[in-house]
Amino acid sequence: MGKGMKAGKRPNPNKGMGGNMQKQLAQVQAMQRQMEQVQAEVEEMTTEATSGGGAVSVTVNGAHQITEVKIAPEVVDPDDIEMLQDLIITAANEAMRQIDEIANNEMSKVTGGLNLPF
Repeated sequence: MGKGMKAGKRPNPNKGMGGNMQKQLAQVQAMQRQMEQVQAEVEEMTTEATSGGGAVSVTVNGAHQITEVKIAPEVVDPDDIEMLQDLIITAANEAMRQIDEIANNEMSKVTGGLNLPF
């Protein structure tokens, strides 16, 4: 039994750490507020991707919504709709990938590289 301890009593593992835990909680709450702010900012951002040498362009916002699609008239071929569909899908997927990369980069600035789910 440790010095100054009475039989049947166990030391409180949190004793003396209350202030430290409060500080950590405040830091976590501040980080959470920053993350929410960054998420809101990212949702306002847009990115554009093209395919077919610029024949198809898709713009996506940070909320993963397609906000604009541009198609050059010369790629509209009624006999080859599949090619146009592929170009749209390729551009949309690339725009989504880009906005994810932007969001991850912005969040890592807040989290300091911690791998947290968003």
